[in-house]
Amino acid sequence: MDEKGGMLEHVALALVPQSGPKPTLRNDHAEIVQAAKTFMPAMSAVQTGTAIHFPNRDTVRHHVYSFSKAKSFELKLYIGTPAQPVVFDTPGIVVLGCNIHDQMVAYVMVADTPWLAVTDAQGQGRMADLPEGEYELQYWHSRWVGRDEIAKRRIRLSGAQSETLIIGERP
Repeated sequence: MDEKGGMLEHVALALVPQSGPKPTLRNDHAEIVQAAKTFMPAMSAVQTGTAIHFPNRDTVRHHVYSFSKAKSFELKLYIGTPAQPVVFDTPGIVVLGCNIHDQMVAYVMVADTPWLAVTDAQGQGRMADLPEGEYELQYWHSRWVGRDEIAKRRIRLSGAQSETLIIGERP
């Protein structure tokens, strides 16, 4: 939630184990669609090594790019789906844009863990099948655009539980 108690949608969450065996990372695939001159979803959380496809389902061409430290790339003007996905191989925050449509913006948090979520309109993000133990909770919201810093806090998981985060103006 925000500092006034409002529920925040589009908070990216990652739980990185600090004890026990390291989780096996999968070679995942994801998709960020362009439709109605908008990226969907607006926020994604993916594990390191995920290949993301960028299908353009609009009737106009888009030029998808990122100059972010975690992933820099360009998909020059196109319609349809580029043959090759973009592999997000470095943890961090990636800001996506379109050179043609300035209002088109989306965000990707890349983390070294398979335990990821993005909060819904009720401010809830869910993860399942987490082993008990010590974790670093990493989280980021678009109100922090311009800051590469991902907020972090240590938590201990022991059975089913919930955590409440207050997302302020700064991470």
